[in-house]
Amino acid sequence: MKKLYFIPGSQDLYGAECLRQVAEDCARMVAFFNEKLGDTIAFELLPTVETSRICVEDMRRAMDDDDCVGVITWMHTFSPAKMWIKGLQLLRKPLLHLHTQANEKLPYDEIDMDFMNLNQAAHGDREYGFILAKLHIPHEVVAGYYEHEDVLAGIRRFAQVAKAIDYSYHLRVATFGNNMRDVAVTDGNRLEAEIKFGWEIKYWGIGEIARLADAVTEVEADAKLKEYTDKYIMDTDNLAAVREQAKYEIAFEKFMAKNECQAFTDTFQDLFGMNQLPGIAAQNLMAKGVGFGPEGDYKISAFSAVLMKMAEGRKGATGFIEDYTYDLTPGQELELASHMLEVPASFAATQPKIQVHPLGIGNKADPARLVFDSVTGDGIQVTLIDLGDHFRIICADIELVKVPHPMPKLPVAQIMYRHKPNFRIGTAAWCYAGGAHHSVVSTALTREDIAMFAHLTGTELIVIGDDTTEADLRKI
Repeated sequence: MKKLYFIPGSQDLYGAECLRQVAEDCARMVAFFNEKLGDTIAFELLPTVETSRICVEDMRRAMDDDDCVGVITWMHTFSPAKMWIKGLQLLRKPLLHLHTQANEKLPYDEIDMDFMNLNQAAHGDREYGFILAKLHIPHEVVAGYYEHEDVLAGIRRFAQVAKAIDYSYHLRVATFGNNMRDVAVTDGNRLEAEIKFGWEIKYWGIGEIARLADAVTEVEADAKLKEYTDKYIMDTDNLAAVREQAKYEIAFEKFMAKNECQAFTDTFQDLFGMNQLPGIAAQNLMAKGVGFGPEGDYKISAFSAVLMKMAEGRKGATGFIEDYTYDLTPGQELELASHMLEVPASFAATQPKIQVHPLGIGNKADPARLVFDSVTGDGIQVTLIDLGDHFRIICADIELVKVPHPMPKLPVAQIMYRHKPNFRIGTAAWCYAGGAHHSVVSTALTREDIAMFAHLTGTELIVIGDDTTEADLRKI
């Protein structure tokens, strides 16, 4: 299980008894965190930093442990910050500064100088905060009594983001075919993406999947079809087309397992050897947490995988979506988001139907796909763009709504949402920021999650929501 190291700070000026109390208090705190947050991440206590040498040893241990995704630090007493410099310079994992105390309330009738010296977070954490600022180390701060629910929620959020950053660093993306010809926003510098986020973006021809699909046995295909019929409603007589998608999914699964990939792209402009554009195959894989980007969009493929990892254990849906068309009825403006086929099944409000319909793009056979209406509720729309000299994340608050009228001639999965603060400002801000038409929509994550990810990875962030004004548009 992934873990966070808990590293407290103190010094030797207050004597051995004080340091024993620090160790006991920290052990109790770590046990409490494991009890309350153990379903998200494990916590492990490291030796109290009393000297520069101990700090270096603790940070080296954190860096050498592949199961460690981040570090929590806290100054129980005053801990002179010069002793933290060399250790912090070694740390390249997410850092949370927990600004708390071992005690919730002051013992007003009994407080003395020994108590003051022992419980000095108000002193020590400010000294420590200065050195983090001096060293320009990206970090998060959670302030409050460690047993309070808001503090636990802050630590849980940090743990989820830290796990996502660790996952990002080890992520491999299989790109089948290149970027869609002449499309700008889905392109970018793959080398810079690996340097910045750790994504290893590898190219293969789609013929690799076609070959593996041709080799799928009847027994394997039958098992995948049973998975489909157990989860979805078969609403077509064209079982051969559905069986073809089952073979594609098996092929993708085998290929990605062999090549240790957790995300992939394809493009309808490069389907050599394929009879259909992958539909159900992509939709079902995304519902299992596999990242996907159409038209060679490796950025959104990787980003969707990372955000799905961040959302693990939360209620709601997270996955790829594409902006398509608007209803511009005054005061009731809505956006219909979808794609040709590949909308994650995790967004389905009711049991999806398997249907086969013509697709007027790609020049292939009619593909099988999942058709459904989406879940509703507050959510976010997030995208990642490459501006040449830096990456930018754009995060907009949205509200997913029920489709107001049936669309019987549009046999694809449909997501409809309302922009905040309103259509005019929300969509204009997205355009000013250079927001892509491919994005990740989530009803599980919030802009606070995205802000933490952006801060800890040093990525520019633009947010759009109810607090965005007309004047803000000129500042983007």
